[in-house]
Amino acid sequence: MASATAGEAGRAPVGDLLQACIASHGSAANAYFASDELLRGPDAARNLADAVHFLCILHGRHPGVIDLAAGSSAEPGPRRWLERSAEAFAGERHYLTRLAVAAGPVPGTPGGGASDAAVVSQRAALATLASSERRGCALGAAFGLAADWARIRLVLDAAARRLGVEPSPSRMLPVAEIAIVARAVAGDAPFERAILFGTEQILVQHHGLWALLEARAQARRAS
Repeated sequence: MASATAGEAGRAPVGDLLQACIASHGSAANAYFASDELLRGPDAARNLADAVHFLCILHGRHPGVIDLAAGSSAEPGPRRWLERSAEAFAGERHYLTRLAVAAGPVPGTPGGGASDAAVVSQRAALATLASSERRGCALGAAFGLAADWARIRLVLDAAARRLGVEPSPSRMLPVAEIAIVARAVAGDAPFERAILFGTEQILVQHHGLWALLEARAQARRAS
């Protein structure tokens, strides 16, 4: 996935490529993400609680992807976007924490130790990506998280309703701003490729998370 899309940088506007990548490979393109099993089925309460806890492990700690990208990006153009997004994501971390507390203990799952280790490894991979010295990579990672979070928020709000928690209004910036900021810094093909790579790698990790959560749901159902 990464090489095919990133290889197109320089042949189409990077903002358009980002939008196409997110639409094709974001969390919403994952079958489990929008499934009845996760959102509406008889085991939805446990499955949503599981998703909340694992998203909290992945994105609930400070500094997160956007914070690290804001600290490592030397590009003056997107710096304001990164700072505003980091501030907004602080509210999302607070929301995640509220949901995790309301959800109670992590649902017992056969082989749970291995999945815990897997998501901790994912978190380390995201931190490395967001701290990358490759110019544009950290910015792309922040773009990917901010854009995909708009979809992930739908799952968090579904969990909130199940848990009797009032959904918290999102303060994240409009997704359309990502393409605007990307277009403003476009023109350098290696930089654009790095942006796309960072975005794609975030989406790869998110797809891995949804696959892990689906496997955990299947393990609970089979036990």
